This record gives sequence, C-alpha cells and structure tokens, in this order.
Amino acid sequence: MIELYFAPGACSFVPHAGLEIVQAATGESFEPRLVKLHRGENRTPEYLAMNPNGQVPVLVVDGKVLTQIVAICDYLDRRFPQAGLLPTESWARAQALSQLVWMNNTAHPTFNQVFMPDRYAESEAARAEVRANAAARYRACLERVQDWAAGAAPYWFGAQPSFHDAYAFTLLRWGGFAGIDPASLPSYRAYVERVMQAAPVAAALARERVKLDTYKPAA
Repeated sequence: MIELYFAPGACSFVPHAGLEIVQAATGESFEPRLVKLHRGENRTPEYLAMNPNGQVPVLVVDGKVLTQIVAICDYLDRRFPQAGLLPTESWARAQALSQLVWMNNTAHPTFNQVFMPDRYAESEAARAEVRANAAARYRACLERVQDWAAGAAPYWFGAQPSFHDAYAFTLLRWGGFAGIDPASLPSYRAYVERVMQAAPVAAALARERVKLDTYKPAA
C-alpha cells in the first residue's frame, strides 16, 4: 500500500502528480492523505513521529516512511520505471536528478525567503529587504527553468509528463506570491498550461484545488 501525505499547493504536488502518472501508466493506486498546514496538522505528535521536520511530502509504503522530495522521486522512478518519470540512460538520468535537486535546494529555499521572511530577519524593515532581495533571485530561478523547458515537446522529457513538469508548475505558481506575473514569462507559462492539461496532472490539480495564477498586481 502506498500513501502520500500532501498539502494543497505545496511542493508535495511533485510526488502527488508523479503518483497519478504512475497510476495512469501501471494501474498502481495510492491513498492521498490531506495535511492541513493552516490547522497545524503537520505538528501533531502523530505526524511528527513520521517526519520530525513537520513537512510534506511524506510517502508511506507498506508502513515504511520516506521523506524528502528527491528521495521520494528517486524511489518512485526505481519502483515504477515503466512510468517514465526520469530518463533511463545513466548520464541523462544524472542530469535530470541534478535539475530536480536544484529546484529543491536552490529555487525552493529562495522562495521560502520571499514567503516567510520572518524566519530570516527580526525587524519589519529587514524582512522587507530580505523579501525584495529574494524575489529578484527567485525570478532569476524561474528564468532558468524557462530556459530548461524551452525545448519541451510537449513535456520536459518528451511525450509524457514527469516530476520536472510538476515542479515547474509549482515554482511558477509560487512566483505569483513573489509578485511575479506569469505572463512576464510567456514561454514558461505556455509550457505549464500544456502540463496542466495532461490527465494525471489535471487529476492531482483537481484533488488539491489549486490554480496557476496567484499573481496580484500591486495596488
């Protein structure tokens, strides 16, 4: 039995979409477990026993717990190679993992500084400076993803969606919270809109009830 603990709009969308891709390719089902972060469900003793960091995602396979996106993605790809979640050729797979790790350890933490500046500074003035600086660096991250995805035909690795497509969606969606209009990255937006139409990705989106455009122009 495979269970995925996820929160709507969070980075857990990456394995969530991945599991929908697996299900479409293999028929292997999974149990989605909604975690309501705004209610602190990630801080309950039961949840912290699974993940002491209080984060999503958490993958549970036959009672065994796995955390961290890259580890979860690697496991799912190795268990379900027929789903095509990562390239099979060794060098191409290593390059794909390099991109996935960068999304997770560079782009993602940069957004955290935009979204939660109180973790990085004490005064309001300092927090505003942290947020503004991080927003500029986050846009540069999105521009890099846009360059990487420029050859998507129609998806990152070709004919079917993958983890990279799901993370690309998530990062662009978060851009709206950083004051970045997705329309200002037109090829990225067009690519992500194609990704959203893929049936497995659309299934995960419907379950999470999230949309792409979170941007609100400054008053």
